[in-house]
Amino acid sequence: MKEGGPLPASDEHDVTDLLLAWRAGDEQAFDALMPIVYAELHRLAHRHLRGWSPGHGLQTTALVHEAYLRLLGSRQVGWQNRAHFFALAARLMRRVLVDAVRAQQSQKRGGRAPHLPLEDSAPAPLARRDLVALDDALNALAEIDPAKARIVELRYFGGLTGEEAAEVMGLSRVALEREWRVARLWLARELKGATP
Repeated sequence: MKEGGPLPASDEHDVTDLLLAWRAGDEQAFDALMPIVYAELHRLAHRHLRGWSPGHGLQTTALVHEAYLRLLGSRQVGWQNRAHFFALAARLMRRVLVDAVRAQQSQKRGGRAPHLPLEDSAPAPLARRDLVALDDALNALAEIDPAKARIVELRYFGGLTGEEAAEVMGLSRVALEREWRVARLWLARELKGATP
């Protein structure tokens, strides 16, 4: 597998087969799965942490390993394919990051309203308080429209392409892009109105 790039088509099929075997109880399937997806998980984790200042206590490898441990308990998920796997991995990484930031912030309060660009291109790294603000906004969006919140999670946190996210959501690419635009606008408005 090429470092930092998407999985080749042959590996995508292998991932799906291994996920289904793992769900069926084959522990060796999980052992075979992790080397295939590790580099992709590492890339996702690195992208989330690249803009954080030194001393935040989180490292890329530690984030991948924490997500890995949480994935171990996820066998009962109705895996359909590689995109579903990475969608769950993105959700778990989001939870790990937000939990870590919330724990740090509980020790020291303060901060200002965040600025968070949600653009079509690869996301800019988030400052720690921005991540918490985005998590709060996503949770609010999920109460209003869970599908839009999931699309943001897939595209922003999971790094899935429009095609991959559409596949996970069971939508056409056009419908997904429309929902993605609306979700970004809603979040931008919500984050802009956040109080310090």
